[in-house]
Amino acid sequence: MKFSRRKFLSLAAGAAALPAVSRIARADTYPSRPVRMIVGFPAGNASDIMARLTAQSLSERLGQQFVVENRPGAGSSVGAEVVVKALPDGYTLLMEVATANAINTAVYPNLSYNFIRDIMPVASIGIGAYVMVVHPSVPARTIPEFIAYAKANPGKIDMASAGNGTATHLFGALFMTMAGVDMVHVPYRGSFIPDLLGGQVQVVFGPIAQLIEHIRAGKLRALAVTTKTHQATLPDLPTVGEFLPGYEASVSYGVGAPRNTPAEIIDKLNTEINAGLADPKMKTQLADLGATPLAGSPAEFGQLIADETEKWGKLVRATNIRAE
Repeated sequence: MKFSRRKFLSLAAGAAALPAVSRIARADTYPSRPVRMIVGFPAGNASDIMARLTAQSLSERLGQQFVVENRPGAGSSVGAEVVVKALPDGYTLLMEVATANAINTAVYPNLSYNFIRDIMPVASIGIGAYVMVVHPSVPARTIPEFIAYAKANPGKIDMASAGNGTATHLFGALFMTMAGVDMVHVPYRGSFIPDLLGGQVQVVFGPIAQLIEHIRAGKLRALAVTTKTHQATLPDLPTVGEFLPGYEASVSYGVGAPRNTPAEIIDKLNTEINAGLADPKMKTQLADLGATPLAGSPAEFGQLIADETEKWGKLVRATNIRAE
C-alpha cells in the first residue's frame, strides 16, 4: 500500500482530533513522573544505545527520569505492541527503528496493530549506516570484484544476518536483487560475529558500530557503506550505490508514542529531542554509532516511516521473504 504525504497527514490529523484519556496530561506540567522508553531489541543493540542517549538527553533537559526498558522479540514488534496498548499520556514512548517496523509490516502479516495508525511519530533522531563486509578469505576488495566473484560462484557464498526479515537480511537481499547474484542466506538467532570472523560465513551487511573494530583490526574487509553518502567513521570507503545506482539502505531511528497522545506533549517532546540533537556532544555520540543526526517535525518523521514501509514492502513481496 502506498502511503502518500497527504494520506499520512490526514491519518495523523484524524488521530489527534480524537478524544484521549490522556488529555488530563498538560504540556506545561509534563513530565511530572518518570517516563518509560520501550526498546524492541536486546540491551547493547544499536537501537538500545540510541535509546539510552536520547533518554539521558531528555532527562537532563526536562528534569525527569526517562527509563529505557528492553522488550525484544519478533523483529521489535513485541516492544511496539507494548506501546500500542499503553495509555496515551506521554509516559510510555517507543524508541522506534522505523526501518524495522516498516519491514515488520510486510513480513508479519498477522500483527495485532497497524503501525502507521497506532503509533504517533514524535521525532526522528538519526540515520544509521550499515557496511558491507567480507571475511578476508574472499578474494574481492571492491564491489565490482565481489559481484564478479559471486557470479562465478553462484550459491557458494554464505551471507549472515540477524534473522529472517531483519534489516541485515533485507539489505543483503536488496543487493542480491540489484546485482543479480545468488548468495546463501544464513539467519542467526544470536550473534553472527564469531562465525563471520571464523570464515564459516563470508559476507554480512551490518551496523558500522557493530563491525568497526573488527574492520580496523583487519579481521574483516569493508567493501562499501550502504548509505547514500560516505561516512565519517570510514571516510575512504565508497557507497554501494556508486557501483549499483539506486542502492540505498539505512536504518532510521526516532521516537514514537501511542495513538491519541496529546499534540501539545508530542510537540514538547519533539522540541526537546531536536534541541538535544543540536548538542555537539550528542552529535559526536551518534557519529561513534555510525549515525547521522536527523532533526525534524513529527509529520516529517511520519512521512519517512511511510516511505520506508512502501520501499521495504515492495522488496518483501518481490522476494517472498517471511519472518521466522
